[in-house]
Amino acid sequence: MDRRAFFQAGATLSTALIAQGCNSSGRQAIDERKQHELKQAATQGVNINRNQKVTLKLATSWPAGFLIMGTGVERFVQMVSRASGGTLEIKLFPKDTLIPALAVFDAASSGQIDCFHSGPYYWKGKNSAFSLFSGIPFGFTAEEINSWIFFGGGLELWRELYAQHNLYPFVGGNTNIQMGGWFRKPIHSLDDLRGLKMRIPGLGGELFSELGVNPVLLSAGEIYTSLERGVIDATEWVGPFLDLKMGFYKVAPYYYAGWHEPGSILELTFNKRTWEKLSDEHQAIIEMAANDLNATMTTEFHARDITALKELKNLGVQIASYPSDVIEAGKKALSVVLRRLGDQNADFARIRDHAQHYLDDSKAWSEVSLKNFLNIR
Repeated sequence: MDRRAFFQAGATLSTALIAQGCNSSGRQAIDERKQHELKQAATQGVNINRNQKVTLKLATSWPAGFLIMGTGVERFVQMVSRASGGTLEIKLFPKDTLIPALAVFDAASSGQIDCFHSGPYYWKGKNSAFSLFSGIPFGFTAEEINSWIFFGGGLELWRELYAQHNLYPFVGGNTNIQMGGWFRKPIHSLDDLRGLKMRIPGLGGELFSELGVNPVLLSAGEIYTSLERGVIDATEWVGPFLDLKMGFYKVAPYYYAGWHEPGSILELTFNKRTWEKLSDEHQAIIEMAANDLNATMTTEFHARDITALKELKNLGVQIASYPSDVIEAGKKALSVVLRRLGDQNADFARIRDHAQHYLDDSKAWSEVSLKNFLNIR
C-alpha cells in the first residue's frame, strides 16, 4: 500500500465511524477493518514521509578529519542535510568513536548503525567475492571499475551479495591508482620479499602471500607505529598525498610504484531495511550525494597526489619500480589466487568471470585509445 492509499483508508474509516454512531457491532467491524489495513501497511513497508525529520548514524573506518576519505564523507553528510532542507540528518561517527574501524560492516548489518564508509576488501573473510568490488591487481583503473559498476552490471551483483547481510551499498569514492608500498629495506629481487610482514588487505594481500610475504590487516591509526617499531616490515597505504601525511618516509624510506590496486573503490553502505523505509525523496538525495562523493574523491586524489609527489621528491624520497621478477611472479600469483578462490567460492567465481569479461573488453578499447595516446604524449 502506498502512502496516499494508506491515509485515504484512514480518512474513509473515520467517516464510517461517525456514520455508525453508537452501533457497537458497526464499531467492531470497522475496528477490525482498520486493524487489517494497518497490519497490511506495516507488512508492505510504508515509506517515511519526506517532511518527517529523519536522523541516521554513519560510522567510518577513518579517524576524525582524515583527509580526502574522511573529509569527503563530511561533505557528503553536509550535502544531504542541505539538499533535504534539514529533514534528513546524518550523524557522523569517525573510527572508534562509536564503532571500531573494522566492525562497521557487522554493526550496519545488525542495525546498530544505519550506514558506514569503508572498503569492501576488508570483509573478504565473510565472502571472498566482496574483495572483487574494490578492484583487482593488474586490473581495472578508476575509470574502468566505475564503468563496470555503473554500466556493466557490477552494482547489481554487489547489491545482490550484500542483501544477504541486510546491506545496500553505494560506491563511496575511489583512491585512484595506488602506490606499491613503503619498505624498511630495498627490494632487489623476489627473494627480498619472502618472509616480510606487510600491511596489505584484499586481493593484494592474497597475491603477496603467494610471493612469500606475510600479509597483515591493520587500521589506519596502527600502521605508522607498527612500522616504526618493526612489528611490520612494509606497508602499502594509498598514494603520495595520504602517505606523506602518514609520515611513512621517516621510518621506511623505500617507496615503490604499484599495480595491486590500480583503481580501488570505497563504499558507502546502508542497512537495507533502513534504506527501504526512507522516502523516495530522501533516497534520491542520498544517491546524488553519493555520486558526488565518488566523483569528487577520485579527482581530488589525483590532484593531491600530483603536488605530494613533488614534495616527497624534495624530501629525498626515491621512487622505484618493483624488480621485473617480482612483477612477473605477481602476475602468475594473481592467476593462482583467482583460480583458488573461485574453486572455493561460487560467488567469487561468478563475480570474477563477470569482471574479467568486462575488463577484457575495456582493455581492447584502452589499447587503441588511452595507451596509444599516452605513448604519443
